[in-house]
Amino acid sequence: MRIGCPVCGDRDAHEFTYQGDGSRTTPPLDADQDQWFAHVYERTNPMGRHTECWLHTGGCRAVLIVERDTVTHEIFSVRLAGAQAAIHDEEAGQ
Repeated sequence: MRIGCPVCGDRDAHEFTYQGDGSRTTPPLDADQDQWFAHVYERTNPMGRHTECWLHTGGCRAVLIVERDTVTHEIFSVRLAGAQAAIHDEEAGQ
């Protein structure tokens, strides 16, 4: 599998580390124990098109949001996560 890093270009998946489900949100810090338990331990194992977080450990160290099919490994989109995207766009003059 190859992942197209927006900073470094097309790279082999071995340069990246899977960081988890990109569609989940973290509960607020004052959430009760049941909400935190569910967030940490109760996860689905989706089949098909899914959003994931990946870290480019062997390159620029950027956190990426990758939309891919978990069955075929086809990648539909890759973008920088959060504040990194704004910094990258500003440096590129966008």
